[in-house]
Amino acid sequence: MTRRNTLQIERISLETTHPWEQVVAGLERGIGRPEMAALQKEMSRTISYAQYENVIQNAVGPAGLMEFLRLDLGEVLRRDSTIKHPYRMLRIIAGNPLIMKEMARHLPETGSYAPVTILVYEQGGSVHLRYDTMESLLAPYGNSAASAVAKALDAKVIRLMTAAIAS
Repeated sequence: MTRRNTLQIERISLETTHPWEQVVAGLERGIGRPEMAALQKEMSRTISYAQYENVIQNAVGPAGLMEFLRLDLGEVLRRDSTIKHPYRMLRIIAGNPLIMKEMARHLPETGSYAPVTILVYEQGGSVHLRYDTMESLLAPYGNSAASAVAKALDAKVIRLMTAAIAS
């Protein structure tokens, strides 16, 4: 059986004239950036959930998030000689396995959206940050428990983004 759903997504959009490096550094200050292969080994060695939780808590940054992957989407644009200006665009995939677990225990579909994406790009003399809220992505499922966790996650991400453009 195939089902199609249409989602209405809330997108948070922030913009600053602060330099690119300053904004990215602001994000990096809030997000843990563990070496993922080493973290996976450390997590696999845990015996209890409390140990597993401790490993994750040590890997997240002050915002309660860790970076899973960073994609330099601007690289292909910079290689195109027909583009007249240097183009910078990063997609940061970040999250917290403990937060994801709390959402997924109530709504398995959460796995389609977690970890989250923070998009950072430079255009027109400004640095832009974009984030599609987890709460809006989960809203069509009508699960209030998962939505409450998503709302708290959104608050963490928005605080992180706001701090990054304020620094």
